[in-house]
Amino acid sequence: MFIEQAIKKENKFWKYLIGSVFVILASSLAQIPLFLAVFLSPQTNNLAQLTTNDILNLLDSNLSLFLMSLTFVGGIIGLYFVAKWIHKQTLISLINPFGKIRWSRFFFSFGLWAAVVVFTTLVDYVLHPTDYVLNVDWPSFLLLVLVAGVMLPIQTSCEELIFRGYLMQGFGNLARNRWFPLLMTSLIFGGLHILNPEVDKMGYSILIYYIGTGLLLGLFTLLDDGLELALGFHAANNLVGALLVTSSWSVFQTHSLLKDVSEPEITFDVLLPVFIIYPLVLFVLSKKYNWTNWKEKLTGNITSSN
Repeated sequence: MFIEQAIKKENKFWKYLIGSVFVILASSLAQIPLFLAVFLSPQTNNLAQLTTNDILNLLDSNLSLFLMSLTFVGGIIGLYFVAKWIHKQTLISLINPFGKIRWSRFFFSFGLWAAVVVFTTLVDYVLHPTDYVLNVDWPSFLLLVLVAGVMLPIQTSCEELIFRGYLMQGFGNLARNRWFPLLMTSLIFGGLHILNPEVDKMGYSILIYYIGTGLLLGLFTLLDDGLELALGFHAANNLVGALLVTSSWSVFQTHSLLKDVSEPEITFDVLLPVFIIYPLVLFVLSKKYNWTNWKEKLTGNITSSN
């Protein structure tokens, strides 16, 4: 019923286009504090010639992370009013059709993927110790724990509410089936990462990882009839990753415990999550939550719930 609850005669697809523009505008307005901080920075010379990483590096990484994350605070606020005013829905309806958040699912998914990220990072550190240097600055790291602990779950929740919530329901309204919203949200989610510095360093092949991640989160959503597993997974991925490892070419420049100093390239380590680890995680969750009728949930037609 996750998509079905949004299928209403008056809930036309053009409303989702208008709603998306409104959310983008709200997110853009929330970037004003970041632009003001950069503009007022004494190191600012010619902003037109600066890359995104250059701009963020003008500020302390904890401050830039906080200010950058305000974008997603604006996005969630904008989405709240879009759901209420345009679609006559609650924000909870973009998470599941049950009227309350299933927190046990969120925390299980968070814990499972956090354990995987920590384990794989430690394994890679042991196998390739020269690729890393200790980056410990305890006062800055502890502040990072506070800033990232609050702001990154907001960032990931905003992305999930937009892609696996709002747009999943929107494309479901348009196509009246399940496979089209799953495919479209995964492609758009992956494609929007094309501006990340990782793509510039590693090439467009890295988009396989981003699209594959979007596909996995979409599968969680359709098979479990809600966003909680995707919310937990995404929060763990970004939060634990930001605390453990940073690099000069990653989208998050943080006071993490380790710094990756290797030359970035597409290797098996990059593709390993999509083709091996993700299917294993999907299998574990499918057994825990007893998912059945996969074909209907992922490819079946959608009818109105009203």
